[in-house]
Formats: sequence, structure tokens, C-alpha cells
Amino acid sequence: MDHYAASSSANSIANDMMPPPPPLSPPPPPPHRRVWVRERSSEWLDRHNSPELPEAEFRRAFRMSRATFDFLCEVLAAAVARENTALRADIPVRQRVAVCVWRLATGESLRLVSRRFGLGISTCHKIFLEVCAAICNMLMLGMLAWPNPERAAAAAARFKAISGGITGMVGAMYTTHIPVTAQQENAAAYFNRRHTDRNQRTSYTVTLQGVVDPDGVFTDVCIGWPGSLADEQVLENSALYQCGNRGMLGGPYWIVGGAGYPLLDWLLVPYVQENLTLEQLTFNERAATAAAVAREAFRRLKGRWGCLRQRTEVKQQDLPLVIAVCCVLHNLCEIRQEEMGEELQGFGLEDHEMVCENVGVRSARAAQARDAIARPRPRAWNSCLINTHPR
Repeated sequence: MDHYAASSSANSIANDMMPPPPPLSPPPPPPHRRVWVRERSSEWLDRHNSPELPEAEFRRAFRMSRATFDFLCEVLAAAVARENTALRADIPVRQRVAVCVWRLATGESLRLVSRRFGLGISTCHKIFLEVCAAICNMLMLGMLAWPNPERAAAAAARFKAISGGITGMVGAMYTTHIPVTAQQENAAAYFNRRHTDRNQRTSYTVTLQGVVDPDGVFTDVCIGWPGSLADEQVLENSALYQCGNRGMLGGPYWIVGGAGYPLLDWLLVPYVQENLTLEQLTFNERAATAAAVAREAFRRLKGRWGCLRQRTEVKQQDLPLVIAVCCVLHNLCEIRQEEMGEELQGFGLEDHEMVCENVGVRSARAAQARDAIARPRPRAWNSCLINTHPR
């Protein structure tokens, strides 16, 4: 025990004489986290963002002037802007809008859009749908609406001048078809026999029914019914049909349409029976002049937005949104009097009129009113023709 005590004392003295250990160094910082991001070229976008780019070339790319594009970006900024994150900088509003408008204008695949804008494919797809939703939420109520009484009266006066005297018309209606890929479910409903026979290739479509004012601006649309339906059947499935039959169109007004629609108390169509009289032939010519306003509007719609002329990668559930956005942007361009480039002016709208076998006269009152319009009257009576409309 004495030996152990002596050894302990010696060790204590030795420990007291040793210098203190150096202070512990701080731990090394963790390695910097790196996120791999593929380098992509933004040359095309930078060129089209440059103020030195000619206005005509900008319009050719985005189907609108810089002023209208800037207006669109300003309206959508609050809805589409995103904040920067720790991993990457946010994609600017202008680039987001450009991705959407370019794809609508060209129908280009996501892979090519990705290369053009220097973004990932999934990023482009997400941006495209987000901006489309923002356009509908921010612009549709103001850009695509049924005319109020003041606008309806102005439209009736314009259509009267266009048609050579038919009074009470506030809109012209037309139905077109948008090509789609074959659906996994109920594909037969989307099969378009007319397009298949004409183009010698299997064709699947969805319908777009629209009413336009004298300026070719859409005031009502019905989107997405299968392409096998006749124009009359699409009409019967629309909200417009219900509103018209209930007298909810704002007054004793007509909408003018083609031979693919039935004659209704609010829908004026040409005579289709054989052996027409001179009066009936004259009426058909005047009504066709007014109905041509709608056909021209659809020609400009499809000419401007190329995604409506070809099969698209857009999923079926998202297609009505995309078509609606094209209609809203069409109205924006028409209201702001955007010109279409020469390369788009030559686009010819194919005849999509699909007639049902039992289409014809649905209302005896409408038939009497149409006969009264077709009969020649003294010039002094023209202002009273609106009173012949059934109430």
C-alpha cells in the first residue's frame, strides 16, 4: 500500500509539471452541397428578349406585338411569379409567359420547347399549365363574356349592316374540330369519320363551338365534346342551348348559324329544303354573309394558334383549358387589333360542318319570323323588323 501511495504521489507531481494540452480545434466545416444543374443554352430567348429584335420577327414568334406581350406579362405577374430558392434562381415571369405563348402559337413538342428556352422538359410542362390556368383566371371574365345590353345593341346594328338588313342579330356561331390522339377510353366517340375520309388517315377530334360578335371576338364557347357528334348535338349539350331556350340571352335577339344547326326561337339558320324561292335564296345569301364572320374568326383563331391545328401532347383532361386559353388570347389580340403575319393569312379553314339527319325547324314561331325577314318589305319598315321576333 505504501508503494502504491508513493507511486500515486509521483504521478501527481509529474502531471502537475507537464504543460496543459493545446485547445481543441473547431470541427471542419461540412462539405459544400452542390446541386447538379444541366447547363442549357438561352441564346434563342436572349435574342427574342433583345430590344434590337425587329418587331415583325417578335410578332411572328409570339403572334402579338411587344406591347401586347408586355401587357400580358403585367396582368399575369402576380399569379405566375415565384420566389428564388437556396438551390436555384427563379424563372422570370417574362420567360414563363414566353414558354406558354410560344407553345400555343406553334404546337411545338415539349422536348423542342425545352431546348429552345433552356429549361427542363418537366419544367416547361409545369410552366405551360400554370400560365394557362393564370390566363383563364385573370383574363377570361373580362375578355370572353356575353354582351351587355349596350354592346348587344351595337352588335345588332353592325350585323344589320353586314347582312344587308337582317335585324336583331348579336352573334354568329360556328363549330370546328381540334385534332387529338386516340383516347384509351371510349375512343370511338372521338373518331371523326369526315376527317378520316377526307385526309385518308384515322382522325380523332374534339369540338369547339363558339359565338362571336361582329369584330370576330368570342362571346361564348363550348369546348371538348367528342368529334363524332354533329354540330346540332354539340349545341344541345351546351349551356348556350339551355340559356337560349329559357330566354336568357338578354333580349329578343338572334344568333345566326349554318345549315348544321336547327332553326330555333333564337337561332337563325338558312333554308335547306329543295326548290327555294328567290326570296329564300336571297335570305340565305344575307344570312351566310353574317355567319361568315364566325367562320373568319375561327380561321384567325386556328391560324394564330398552331396548337389547334395538330395533334398535341396535352392530356385530355387539360385540353379544354388549353383551347379556352387560345380563345381568350384570340380575343386579346383582336381587341388590341393585332395584325396577323402574311405567313398566317393563307391558312384555310376546312369545312367542319357536320349535319345531323333530323336537323331542321324546331319552332313554328321561328319559321314564321324567318319567313317575315325573307319577304321583301318597303324600306320604311326595316326599323320594325325586330318586332316580328317571337317573344
